[in-house]
Amino acid sequence: MDFRMSVPSLMAANPGLKPNQIIAGTTIVIPGIRNPATIPYHVIIHLDQKILQLYHSGRLMKTYPIAVGKILTATPSGDFVVVNREPNPGGPFGAYWLSLSKLHYGIHGTNNPLSIGKAVSKGCVRMYNQDVVELASIIPNGTRVSIRS
Repeated sequence: MDFRMSVPSLMAANPGLKPNQIIAGTTIVIPGIRNPATIPYHVIIHLDQKILQLYHSGRLMKTYPIAVGKILTATPSGDFVVVNREPNPGGPFGAYWLSLSKLHYGIHGTNNPLSIGKAVSKGCVRMYNQDVVELASIIPNGTRVSIRS
């Protein structure tokens, strides 16, 4: 996973841990990101249905329509977390950007609302601007995001 921070920042948050000790499966503290297990929210994205579902404590709160990656630039399946965010990122990213722990991928708004419901992106998940702003106001960094086929 990529948490978009320097090794010195990670080392400062994890005293006694050496850079060569950080391997897959190592539990570490990520500054500014809560432990995903302590967050009651969970986002599940269904690529085939082109929907994003927001859960709170295991109960479905809301379902949003989305756009996903096209065949040559498919949205990756897997389990990720929201690692950072940016309101009004500009360009094609619409009103909000929620960065995922997979480098270069995120959930964002769009300047092309007609794309929602289609497989047209370069791999990111697009939402209507009002929907992504609502989602960003609810979920904190560290929220689990499961992307399924």
